[in-house]
Amino acid sequence: MRLRVEFTTEPFDLDEAPTHAVVAREVIQGAALDAVDVGPFGNTAEGGADEVLTAVDALLRKSLAAGATRVSLQVNVVREGEER
Repeated sequence: MRLRVEFTTEPFDLDEAPTHAVVAREVIQGAALDAVDVGPFGNTAEGGADEVLTAVDALLRKSLAAGATRVSLQVNVVREGEER
């Protein structure tokens, strides 16, 4: 099974990326995922179920430890043949 995760961390800072946002992006970029897209207002990654769930666990733990007060995420099953 393939999964897609979309997430943001808060609080926002429009002047520079907060530590929790940087940590969250580093977790996702360093995970064994593909189709990673990071941006200022949202991040998306896709991969196998085990890899995505492992990355989400690390993302939550590390971004909260780095000062995030809220993490919003959505996980979707990617159906075979579905467009990214």
